[in-house]
Amino acid sequence: MRLTTKGRFAVTAMIDLALRENTGPVALAAISARQQISLSYLEQLFGKLRRHELVESTRGPGGGYALGRKSEEITVADIIVAVDEPIDATGCSGKENCMGEDTGKCMTHDLWASLNSKMIEYLDSISLRKLVDEQLAKGVSIEEHPVKRAISTQPVVKPIKITAPNSVFALGTAFSK
Repeated sequence: MRLTTKGRFAVTAMIDLALRENTGPVALAAISARQQISLSYLEQLFGKLRRHELVESTRGPGGGYALGRKSEEITVADIIVAVDEPIDATGCSGKENCMGEDTGKCMTHDLWASLNSKMIEYLDSISLRKLVDEQLAKGVSIEEHPVKRAISTQPVVKPIKITAPNSVFALGTAFSK
């Protein structure tokens, strides 16, 4: 079993979100910048997390994501399962047909199936709250007042007021003054 970036990034993003759960909705762009995770990848992950009710979304200016349940009620296993991360060390994905359809499971199937249950048991024993507390104990700093977000990421450009004449005739009258 190998945990892919999907599972690691989902857990990392959820820790980031839980660290800021008291500051209001958190924008994915902010998580993306802090954790160096692609924004489009985060959008895919958070879509899955939202469908599993681990996060809630708020639309509009000042919107973003918040935890769908208390951080002590969300486990690492919940997060990994929500993003479709397989937690399976067997060669047959638990179907017990390692040696082919007719021959059944391989000699080590029970070993890997037992490992699967231990991994799930372990990941289910770790809450998001525990991971947040560990980060706080390490001295991770959280901004007191989150940066106010504009509706657009583009800077506001004020129109330039043009005082020049707009025709040849206006130019002539401007010089005659």
